[in-house]
Parts: sequence; C-alpha cells; structure tokens
Amino acid sequence: MSYKEEFIRFMVASGVLTFGDFTTKSGRKTPYFINTGNYKTGAQAARLGDYYAACVQENMPEGIDCLFGPAYKGIPLAVTTAASLYRNYGRDLPYCFNRKEAKDHGEGGTMVGYKPKDGDRVAIIEDVVTAGTAVRESIEMFKHVADVKIEALFVSADRMERGTRDCTTLDELREDYGIKVFPIVTIQDIKETLHNREVDGKVYIDDEMRARMDAYLAEYGAR
Repeated sequence: MSYKEEFIRFMVASGVLTFGDFTTKSGRKTPYFINTGNYKTGAQAARLGDYYAACVQENMPEGIDCLFGPAYKGIPLAVTTAASLYRNYGRDLPYCFNRKEAKDHGEGGTMVGYKPKDGDRVAIIEDVVTAGTAVRESIEMFKHVADVKIEALFVSADRMERGTRDCTTLDELREDYGIKVFPIVTIQDIKETLHNREVDGKVYIDDEMRARMDAYLAEYGAR
C-alpha cells in the first residue's frame, strides 16, 4: 500500500475525512468534508508528520532551506513534518511560524523559531487550502521578513474545486506566485482508494456516494 493510500485510510480512521451532507464556508453543499482539526493525539500527529515528510521527500528531496507553518493550523504541521524528515530521512530542516500579532516586547517581531534570511528557499506546510487566504498572507508577510524564495506549498488534500477563477485554488497559487504546489492526495485519489473498499469494516464510498461526489465535482470542479 502506498503512503497516499495509507494516508486516506488514516484520515477516515481519525474522523478527519467524513461523508454525508455538509455546507462549506462558501455555501456549497458537499457530500464530503475534511476537518484537520480532528487530529488530536500524539500518535496521530506523529503519523501525520510522516505522510507530509514522505510527500516532501518524494517531490523535493533537495532545494528547501526552511519549513514555514502559517498560524494556527500550519504550526503543528510544520513541526511534525520537520521532526519526521529528520527521523526518517536524516534531513534536519529548521522550521518557523508566525504570530497573529507582532510581539512588542522581548526580541519582538512576528516570527517564532528559525529566523529566515536572504536567499532562503522556503516551503509552506498547510492543511487544506480553500480560498488560499492564509498562503497569500504568508507570502506577503515574508516580504517584510527577508528576501526569501517561497519554493513550494505542501497540503494534505486537493479538493480539485474552482477558486475565484476556472482553475483550482492551488493552480491559482501556482500561477500567481510561481510556486510548486504538492498535495499529499487529491479528491480523485480518495475516490479511487475508497470506492467499494472497507476501512475498519465499513464502506464509506459506495456507488451512491461515488455518484454524489462525481456530481459535486461536475458542478464545482475546476475546468
């Protein structure tokens, strides 16, 4: 089983990937939902870091000087990814994250952890990008920190839906900023992996759910 297939089954078992009737923040009625806020144990955090690290290692085995996790959900993701990269691949990459509000005492500033310097190649570690707001804000913030190159963005899943244009939000970020974007899995991966297959004795995507997901993507998926 590939790490992608393992990750999909892990999301389901963790209650992060669920199926039913949901309404997204944008008002879309969706038959599936990904809530990474449901990760809550040390074991889950360690495994999550392993999946992110596997994606980083597969797609960018070199060319990164620093991992950045946007506050708030990106913070533990960057930390556990950095730990897994060192533990499993011997890559000791520094990590950093931002404060929501600049610190006005002590050393001050908006960054915590590693202090990026001019010329650094940075990879952003995020959960699920919907509108891309946090990523865009992070890229703008770095302009006031150092002359870095935002090299890549790693996310847990690509819903493959249209953003503000006909392409996906991830493709918008690729086009607007010239960065590489790597999801661990896509919604297509999820459909293929779980369709009529059991996870802990239950089938989550049967023919009916598969048809609902296909219909949703036909309406909201990227062209």
